[in-house]
Amino acid sequence: MRVIVSGGGTGGHIYPALAIAEGLRSRVAAEILYVGTEKGLESKVVPQRGIAFDTLEISALDRSSVSKAIKAVAGIPASLNAAGQIIRRFKPDLIVGTGGYVSFPMLMAGARAGINTAIHEQNAIPGIANRVLARRVDLVMLTFPEAGERINCRRKIHTGLPVRQEILSVNADEAGRRLEIAPPAFVLLVFGGSMGAASINRAMLEVLPLVKDEKIHILWVCGKNNYDELSARLETLNLRDGQYKLQLFPYIYHMEDVLAVADLAICRAGASTVSELQVSGLPAIMIPYPHAAENHQFQNAMALVRQQAAVVVRDEELNAHVLYEQIKRLIKQPEQLRLMSENMKQMARPDALDSIIELLLTL
Repeated sequence: MRVIVSGGGTGGHIYPALAIAEGLRSRVAAEILYVGTEKGLESKVVPQRGIAFDTLEISALDRSSVSKAIKAVAGIPASLNAAGQIIRRFKPDLIVGTGGYVSFPMLMAGARAGINTAIHEQNAIPGIANRVLARRVDLVMLTFPEAGERINCRRKIHTGLPVRQEILSVNADEAGRRLEIAPPAFVLLVFGGSMGAASINRAMLEVLPLVKDEKIHILWVCGKNNYDELSARLETLNLRDGQYKLQLFPYIYHMEDVLAVADLAICRAGASTVSELQVSGLPAIMIPYPHAAENHQFQNAMALVRQQAAVVVRDEELNAHVLYEQIKRLIKQPEQLRLMSENMKQMARPDALDSIIELLLTL
């Protein structure tokens, strides 16, 4: 079986594509070719997994000006032609796309060639590329059922989003020992994605003096670019005499550990983050990234709010007072946190990858 997998630009597109590729390889004798862009994150991540990698040149649709948008659209025919050449050379039985502009020409060329095609949409608001592709491909798989209301397609199925196996199998007690968490401390996890989130970092810096006398253990993943500056700022705050404990990380390589030990998260609302919170049963104060395409992070977060699994603070409304009030309220309501955790778990799809692989094999 020969399969092309395509998705790029951000980890939210790349890691589900990798999970699908590796899931197929574990189930059948599949030869996988991953198609991405030369400059995208995928060009670094995919070859490290031992998966064959090829590239297409395509520009994101820049809607900041008419001339930039026209330039991007004008490049699509050349990208379709290049995708067709990859198809003729590799001769795939199946093409799977997980979003990002690179997946568009790959899936469109595959559908035109009569090859079995499927896409996975991670967000509650489908992206432009996937909305167009949905009308042409054989199968659309969804993380959020709400996304199905916004696309026209032949066949759509709510599968959920694949999460890493280590998140599903981590032992919380062992993770606590590795992180030196002293029970029964309340553990607050703060993170903003691999690069951090400036607005969350600013608010947390001002929250610390307000919580320093609480018996709380804070795991703060601030981003590599922000670590040195925040470390220096923390020194000037002189919070050493408080009851709280703070661990500041530039990056976490074992995210499963911090998810397993936390009682409450403060985070963005990307699709991968949402799915990892769900399988971990971790309640959250979600601060959606305000510049995400079509505000899809806000809609991702609201899907959790509707199920009473999270609360939302808009980025433009975020400040230390607002954030502290939410933290304080939830710490003092353990029963509410327990219900939010249960609601998270009820929304989880830990079998998402198995469901996706089964569906793809039926094609």
